[in-house]
Amino acid sequence: MADVRWIYDLTIFLYAASVLFYFNDFLQSNRKVNRLAFGLLAVVWALQTVFFVSQLVAKNYFPVVTLFETLFFYSWVLVTLSLVINYVFRIDLLVFFTNVIGFIVLVLSMFLPETPLHVVSGPLTSELLLVHITLAMFSYGAFSLSMIFSAMYLVQHHMLKAKRWTPMLRRLPSLDRLESYAYRMNMMGVPMLLLAILVGIIWGKLVLPEKFWLDAKVLLSIGVLLTYSFWLYKRFSDTWQLRSLALLNLAGFALVLINFLATDVSKFHNWL
Repeated sequence: MADVRWIYDLTIFLYAASVLFYFNDFLQSNRKVNRLAFGLLAVVWALQTVFFVSQLVAKNYFPVVTLFETLFFYSWVLVTLSLVINYVFRIDLLVFFTNVIGFIVLVLSMFLPETPLHVVSGPLTSELLLVHITLAMFSYGAFSLSMIFSAMYLVQHHMLKAKRWTPMLRRLPSLDRLESYAYRMNMMGVPMLLLAILVGIIWGKLVLPEKFWLDAKVLLSIGVLLTYSFWLYKRFSDTWQLRSLALLNLAGFALVLINFLATDVSKFHNWL
């Protein structure tokens, strides 16, 4: 993989430049800088895709098994979703905040070694496992965007109550739109996470010991699903204030991060 490592390094360099330009636009609302940042982000997506495909060809499996591969794929998901959402809704601040997360995730992958192929190609690796991880990463991407929408909702809600009429306030969508976008993202994320868990259960039944579902990581995943399902229930039942729903959404994403990173509590979810 050394011959394509330069693509990975160039991706990080251009990603950093894109995020810095977006930060400049965030401070000064400069449309030329914004277009430059978006153009760089599109190039980053293209380079990430080329690098991912090169890994796929070299390793002969869908590269989402090791922690390095999963972080890279999660970053690619965030870039992809931010480009799509920006094309549909034109929310510049969403693209900026999403890619701050995406860039941090990609930088974290820099410090991880590449696991040898013979270590990855063990008996636990199968198509079901790859589908399970891929669905989970897409659901986490949807939950990430939902969290950002809820955070923007809380910021705008606070600014309106405090009567702080700043330029940033004019760049934010209305409270109703932010809440609606958060709802749409959760409506995407919950079914994907449910499918990921179901596929994981099928895989576990085939290759793992009995009572694998009592594993802490499995219980955490079910906890994430129940938290977001409860969020949807409260949203439909209209018994909570929207601000309370936004706070619950942030708490749900914190649980997502714990579930993603706390692999030491699991007997079989340890990253390679």
